[in-house]
Amino acid sequence: STAFMRSELWRRTHQATPGQGPWSQQWVDAERISVHLKRAVIASEDDGFAQHRGVDWSAMESAWSKNQKQAKRNSPHGVERATERPVKIVGGSTITQQLAKNLLLSGERSLVRKGQEFILTLCLEALLDKRRILELYLNSVEWGDGVFGAEAAARRYFGVSAQQLNPEQAARLAVMLPAPKAFERRPQSAYLSRRTGTILARMASANLP
Repeated sequence: STAFMRSELWRRTHQATPGQGPWSQQWVDAERISVHLKRAVIASEDDGFAQHRGVDWSAMESAWSKNQKQAKRNSPHGVERATERPVKIVGGSTITQQLAKNLLLSGERSLVRKGQEFILTLCLEALLDKRRILELYLNSVEWGDGVFGAEAAARRYFGVSAQQLNPEQAARLAVMLPAPKAFERRPQSAYLSRRTGTILARMASANLP
């Protein structure tokens, strides 16, 4: 289990909601996960995964720039007012960073926790090869309320094993990752359908480790 899984299990135990689905998690080796899903997740979450050393600084810079622009657009007082507000960095995290956060850290958003994430990310990259990092990520990432890992997600949403996922199913699962609980509640989302098509088109060029 990961730190994030344990925190979610505590939440479900102490804050149970009506209609809550069952807890689902099953480890499968990398060879039993569809290559389509591997390509889709890399294309959607971290297209430089095979090349970078854990942190994609250009993606982080791009996310920072987008957040600044968003803050300025949302500010009723223009640029001056926007610069007074702390801008939260959203996006830009690599697969390795997401794994480091899920494995060992809390969901807290702070500079200290972000620093811890960077250190753990570099440690993971030093100790493990990219194939192992991707295997750990695909087996631990959240894909819905109480749904963790590729096998649980494939069976929950499509009734097949992770190995049997076709390209479109894989792309759809990859698109869910930034907000799995939200997309679980809105499976017919227009954005989900459009983004699935975009990821499908990118999958062929995704570099696998």
